[in-house]
Amino acid sequence: MTIQQLEYLLAVDRYRHFAKAAEQCGVKQPTLSAMIQKLEEELGAKLFDRNVQPVRPTPVGRKIIKQARVVIAQASLVRDIVYEEKRTLTGIFRLGVLPTIAPYLLPRFFPRLMEEHPELDIRVSEMKTHQIHQALRSGELDAAIVASRLDDEALAEEPLFYEQFFGYVARGESLFGHDLIRTSDITGERLWLLDEGHCFREQLTRFCQLESVKLSQMAYRLGSMETFMRMVESGKGITFIPELATLQLCEEQRLLVRPFAIPRPTRQVGLAYGRDFVRRSLLDVLKLSIQAAVPREMLAPRVEQSLV
Repeated sequence: MTIQQLEYLLAVDRYRHFAKAAEQCGVKQPTLSAMIQKLEEELGAKLFDRNVQPVRPTPVGRKIIKQARVVIAQASLVRDIVYEEKRTLTGIFRLGVLPTIAPYLLPRFFPRLMEEHPELDIRVSEMKTHQIHQALRSGELDAAIVASRLDDEALAEEPLFYEQFFGYVARGESLFGHDLIRTSDITGERLWLLDEGHCFREQLTRFCQLESVKLSQMAYRLGSMETFMRMVESGKGITFIPELATLQLCEEQRLLVRPFAIPRPTRQVGLAYGRDFVRRSLLDVLKLSIQAAVPREMLAPRVEQSLV
């Protein structure tokens, strides 16, 4: 039994597909399949049911996979201790990012980070908050950029910056004529919101007291903030966007942006990681790179803001 076999085992469990798991691991499918089969022969037990699609672990396979995560995490910790002692940035670093953060933040810092530190091997995955929480707990992620507290004693969290929410209003809406958005002005009609499970939606729903909107959103669950923005630009409805998104807009698009009246809803974007994660040097490089890439005024909360 080898560490590599256990890594392949976890990849198949994650993707439930041998070809996709092999691609993620950087090997050919026959190689990965042979390694899994060799492990099954050594253990004398079938770990996956290959007669169903997607493949799924057998009952004993689920137990082995659970233990494999522990073994891989401990093996990674051994390597990480050495990396940190040497203050090196080599090795794989797995970073989770929310879909409502990734398209606006990653382009601002990631290319420059890779240019300044070519030895870094950061693997980025977009996940919702609950998926990030599970992946940090299981060791599938080393750290994550989140926008709500995970409230888990096993995890540490550090603030990165504070980001306001803005309205994005079609020209045909009555709100387009307003300089500011007040929560009393917002109704469920033609309001484009993300699916449930996105903390961006949940934070806005609480702040604007839009619980009743859930009943009128059945036809509008397109799931993408960028899609909602295109709908607004075509002349239909209202949506909400984060502050960094406004910095990517052209002059014509900026005409559709409306700030909230004070207090303005604001999210704290932070870096979350396991308390036993030892690579402090790498975390510091990541944190400094992110904070250098956002406007200075976003690094601390402002008096007119209300954290959601």
